[in-house]
Amino acid sequence: MNPAAVDPGVGSLVDAFADAPATEAVPEAVDGIAVARLYGEPLFALPQDLYIPPDALEVFLEAFEGPLDLLLYLIRRQNFNILDIPLADVTRQYLTYVEQIRSRNLELASEYLLMAAMLIEIKSRMLLPPRRHDDGAEAEDPRAELVRRLLEYEQIKLAAARLDALPVLGRDFLRAQVTIEQSLQPRWPDVSPVDLREAWLDILRRAKLNQHHKITREQLSVREHMSLVLRTLQGRRFVEFAELFDTRRGVPVVVVTFVALLELARERLIDVTQAEAFAPIYVRLAYQPA
Repeated sequence: MNPAAVDPGVGSLVDAFADAPATEAVPEAVDGIAVARLYGEPLFALPQDLYIPPDALEVFLEAFEGPLDLLLYLIRRQNFNILDIPLADVTRQYLTYVEQIRSRNLELASEYLLMAAMLIEIKSRMLLPPRRHDDGAEAEDPRAELVRRLLEYEQIKLAAARLDALPVLGRDFLRAQVTIEQSLQPRWPDVSPVDLREAWLDILRRAKLNQHHKITREQLSVREHMSLVLRTLQGRRFVEFAELFDTRRGVPVVVVTFVALLELARERLIDVTQAEAFAPIYVRLAYQPA
């Protein structure tokens, strides 16, 4: 059990009284025996203005963490079977402890009084004849719920004790810090051919993301292509429309050739004919009477 704290107002003074050795010699000029030694000097009488509260040296036995802790302590100390608790003996011992703290600290004893009332209720239910259920089954032992709570509490308490026994940083050990001097000569990492290959492939992937297109202007003359079309039609009766376009020179040449055909048709220098719908289109020189 842990002793409670003593009133700090008189703690230092009481310690000073207690430090005085009993066999210390007393000065011959003074009749009597020193009751204490204060700062190394003998004190033969208590100060007249010293006030010690009535409960300054009061000790509270507050070692238990709650009613279940006290109840479990009483059961384990006397080697009682937790599944068959002798409630009469345990309740009597429990009430003795509660009575000790009730007169001193009612707030501390409130939780313990509640457990005491529960123990008395369970004991009274055990003295009464057991009630059977409607289906004929026997009634549950009144101690069953209490036993379940005690077993759960004991498991939690043991687990907490095991956790507390584990080493804790700052309490059981400290983290060591070692300064390592680095070598002046740098140590380069080893590079394998596979690493070089992966680096090269990564450079290629990034290079493909940055592509440049060079655009140039080509001087194309509509009039020049109009002359080319007329020379192509010269001496021929009909020329199919697609044969007039040189697709090998690219889209710009095809566009200019088409514009040249439109200009020739507008000036009525060529005729564009078609025999029927969806039939091939033919181009010929326009007929000019003599």
